[in-house]
Amino acid sequence: QVQLVESGGGLVQAGGSLTLSCATSGLPFSRYSMHWLRQAPGKERESVAAISWTGGSTYYANFVEARFTISKDNAKNTVYLQMNGLKPEDTAQYYCVAGVEYGLGYEDEYDYWGQGTQVTVSS
Repeated sequence: QVQLVESGGGLVQAGGSLTLSCATSGLPFSRYSMHWLRQAPGKERESVAAISWTGGSTYYANFVEARFTISKDNAKNTVYLQMNGLKPEDTAQYYCVAGVEYGLGYEDEYDYWGQGTQVTVSS
């Protein structure tokens, strides 16, 4: 059974930082591209960041503006999203998503989803 468990969300003031973690199990993690998506109330779900199965390529939404960093640790079967310079508009439920096996990161294909972790940024 594949499980993706996010942690690290919370309440932070504008300009602050958070690091989201996603621990996976039951997944051939080292062979999977990984993604972070988010959804704010009343808004469409959107991609935030993605990383290729090798970890060698990363992709970010335009709104990230070099504030976030995605990384994966194959030894720990964990993907991270370091978020700096948080803004109130970053408030959303953040989801860890396993892409596809041997994915390069830019594919809009998702095999497994986590339950999400809430990030709230106060002004």
